[in-house]
Amino acid sequence: MPAYFFALFRLVAIGLMLGVPLGAGASAQAPFQTSVQNAILMDAESRSVLFEKNADQLTSPASLAKIMTAELVFRELKEGRLSLDSTFVVSENAWRRGGAPSGGSAMFAALRSTIRVEDLIRGLIIHSGNDAAIVLAEGLGGTEEVFATMMTRRARELGFDKMTFRNAWGKSDPEQKVTTRQMALLAEHVIRTYPEYYHFFGEKEFTWNKIRQVNRNPLLAMDIGADGMKTGNIDESGYALVGSAVADGQRLILVINGAKTARERADEARKLLTWGLRTFEPKVLFEKGAEVGSAQVYGGVKSSVSLVADRQLKLLTPRGSSERLTGQIVYVGPVKAPVEEGSQIGKVRILRGKTLVLEADLVAGERVEQGTLTQRATDAGWELGVGVVRTYILKK
Repeated sequence: MPAYFFALFRLVAIGLMLGVPLGAGASAQAPFQTSVQNAILMDAESRSVLFEKNADQLTSPASLAKIMTAELVFRELKEGRLSLDSTFVVSENAWRRGGAPSGGSAMFAALRSTIRVEDLIRGLIIHSGNDAAIVLAEGLGGTEEVFATMMTRRARELGFDKMTFRNAWGKSDPEQKVTTRQMALLAEHVIRTYPEYYHFFGEKEFTWNKIRQVNRNPLLAMDIGADGMKTGNIDESGYALVGSAVADGQRLILVINGAKTARERADEARKLLTWGLRTFEPKVLFEKGAEVGSAQVYGGVKSSVSLVADRQLKLLTPRGSSERLTGQIVYVGPVKAPVEEGSQIGKVRILRGKTLVLEADLVAGERVEQGTLTQRATDAGWELGVGVVRTYILKK
């Protein structure tokens, strides 16, 4: 029977590359504290985590939900089903619940007016317009409820199993939840996948209906290389922010939630990004195609297959310091032959203490042909015996 296999991988190689001591223990986290309830700081290229605090706790996204709304719009644009010149009509529902009569954040779209998608995107991102979000949701989904289902389904497609959406603009709902970790990964996805549209998050102002509004992201006014993304605020979870900044070619993504005031949100976001950009430097763990370890093969001409990195694996480490890292290869096995070269087999996980700082796919570095009948029979007998022992252990 298949089972999850866990194995420590080549820590010796990692130790030599990083110049760090080896062993299962972990050094203390880098000395940084934040007053906000939830936070994560991540390197965009490697997705390695530099700092986290309650990063997997479910929270209300508030207007950060509009990043997922934007992702669905960008996807429609990229795949040609929508254009920036496409238009949607402002329904009474969008106007009343999200526009001027609602008293919330709005782009002040006029009732029954027709608005280009490009302007709605600016209203959504720069103004944080609830009316813009509802107009886009109704335009793409027919109703906001259907669009919210589309948002959750899209989150699952992207691997975000802890994201659930019930509306397009961040209204309080007990079932609308995200985590700061997955919001950071969503931000990275948007930046990487839609570079032609990401610039909307960095635009500093937008005038609509003769009303000029500035972008609510406080990082854009700071001289720290920030170029996006989005703020949010709701009573039940406090002030939130997703931000990104670039310095010397290194992009960091920050997500915070649970700040008590807008000032605290701005101050903590600035401190975290500045600390990350000044404190860490990239180190290569494995080049693309380098062997990381191996996986057990069932019924093949070989009893194992080499596992290689499908991309260059880099980790940000504190400048001039040493730290202890541990690593695991995780796969479901034994892997059944034949095994195709390049097929995705498992993942490599690198931990700093108990903190998962990097996870990446591992692929087969070679083809393993199916073995002879004798080899397959031998492997079947071995697996049967191992399966009995495994079942006994699990029942203990």
